[in-house]
Amino acid sequence: MPTREDYLRQPLERRLARLAGTADELTETTRNRSAAQLAGRPETASWSATEIICHLRDVEELFRIRFHTILALDDPKILTFGAEPVALAAWGIGGPIGHPLDPDRWAEERQYARNDPSQALSAFRRHRAETVALLESLTAAQWQRGGIHLRLGRLTLGDWVASLAAHDDNHLAQLERALEGRG
Repeated sequence: MPTREDYLRQPLERRLARLAGTADELTETTRNRSAAQLAGRPETASWSATEIICHLRDVEELFRIRFHTILALDDPKILTFGAEPVALAAWGIGGPIGHPLDPDRWAEERQYARNDPSQALSAFRRHRAETVALLESLTAAQWQRGGIHLRLGRLTLGDWVASLAAHDDNHLAQLERALEGRG
């Protein structure tokens, strides 16, 4: 499975093709599966296929907001989940409240397990199409705009797309494992 670093070595067109193909891969992987099969967790601590689709749907909105922010502002700081506590303190994040981008928190609060997988996939497909359309409309100069990742530093839009492409691959593999009953 390609990593973010692998995608960074690939042409931008390849990264965009990865993003454009994810919804179809999700559809194909989940085709002819019952809602019960998609809702089954391989292990208590592992997500079901439905929960993974919901996660991808919600992360898609987050990344599109990041992309719009990078286009609108000069080198904005971008909130990320894996940042160090000292970096998060400037955002007012820490202590008992927890991190607002915590994927497990989202799964619980947004009731991923109770979502209809076909509706979640339709929403993901719609959001991803909007993201790809945005990215395909960018000029060469816009692709060089960047945002400050709290752990990795300045990343151009192309770098952020590499992260999203690797994120897709990671969760597609996770989804396949979940459907095979492996955590």
